Amino acid sequence: MPIRVQNDLPAKEILEHENIFVMDEYRAAHQDIRPIKIALLNLMPLKEDTELQILRSLSNTPLQVDVVFVRVSSHVSKNTSTSHINKFYQSFEEIKHQKFDGFIITGAPVEQMPFEEVDYWDELKEIMDWTVTNVTSTLHLCWGAQAGIYHHYGIDKVQLPEKMFGVFKHHVRERKIPLLRGFDDVFYAPHSRHTEIPLNQVDADERLVVLADSQEAGLFLCMAKEGRQIFVMGHPEYDRMTLDSEYKRDREKGAEIQLPVNYYPENNPDNKPELIWRSHANNLYTNWLNYYVYQETPYDLDK
Repeated sequence: MPIRVQNDLPAKEILEHENIFVMDEYRAAHQDIRPIKIALLNLMPLKEDTELQILRSLSNTPLQVDVVFVRVSSHVSKNTSTSHINKFYQSFEEIKHQKFDGFIITGAPVEQMPFEEVDYWDELKEIMDWTVTNVTSTLHLCWGAQAGIYHHYGIDKVQLPEKMFGVFKHHVRERKIPLLRGFDDVFYAPHSRHTEIPLNQVDADERLVVLADSQEAGLFLCMAKEGRQIFVMGHPEYDRMTLDSEYKRDREKGAEIQLPVNYYPENNPDNKPELIWRSHANNLYTNWLNYYVYQETPYDLDK
């Protein structure tokens, strides 16, 4: 089944070329079933890249997914054109009167700043409080997960001695939880971050359940309130070449950057990276949409 987007969204043509079923607004208007209504608060600098990654992840489901792109008003993006944002994004003020089946809060390149120093922190806190009453399930990614755990549960991030950068092995802790249905005991996922939420503090908080972790990368996946809030510390939505782009970008800037772990064959950046996390990433998003959104949300969202 398809995801539904605006007719002229640039990502639509790319997704169709990849044989992903994307339904435009005109065709969707003639169907009787109600689409699942998902809002994406995109805090990443390269918004079009993130749109593609998240839309790919949401596409592997029999459900029709209606995606709304949301922006914060208290920050001006420098890496995405104003025309793109004005055309395809709505401000929180424009959507806060609505209710949504699901909500996604992405990562952001501000992780080494204290949360309170981020220029849109007050607005993000308002949005996170709003999701508690207006969203069936909220999925927080990377920095968005750190921000959510800090805001809702008071657990602050800590600085890592060096960047957690690469593709790491993770272990399933709670196999009976539907979010991990279909997962192998061991799976891989990308990380790209300078900070972490301490695993021992999450384990000690009875309001949170750790679902998967890594000996190398620490906490990966946890949730609260039976799936009303889900926190993913890595980037399962990343494409094959995303870490490659980050590595070469930082290297060209002269920044101190190590090769991403478990990424390039023979640790040679001239070799094409192996894609070893896509199936579990798709499974994560499909399980979220099915078990924590579709199965839980009312047909009439206003009720």
